[in-house]
Amino acid sequence: MTSALSITRSVGAPRAAFVDFPLGHTTGKKNEPEMQKRLIKSALAAFHELREPGGIKILDERWSDDATWRKDPMRGGASSADAPEGDFRTPRLDTPQYQLPSDQIEAEAQHRQGGCGSCVGAE
Repeated sequence: MTSALSITRSVGAPRAAFVDFPLGHTTGKKNEPEMQKRLIKSALAAFHELREPGGIKILDERWSDDATWRKDPMRGGASSADAPEGDFRTPRLDTPQYQLPSDQIEAEAQHRQGGCGSCVGAE
């Protein structure tokens, strides 16, 4: 299960169930067991239904009647005085990002030598 669609797409998860909820609340709201049960059942059904690798089922659940939670998705809608309008989560890319050019050089060298811990089993 995921609430980070762009990340899930970029990592190539075998199968996933996406719910557009604040990060950290993928299985529902605290103290709402009925919502949590619906989400888990929907996700399990999706994992059974998805046949193609990389498939992502978008679950039909809503966090709230409006999108105010998107002002601060890390806090599930808690107000933040300086939060911009809309969803400000950073877009994810499907290519590696490096802080410094030297980081990229080092990572590529490790990869060529077979020492890239991130790539173990991915090839």
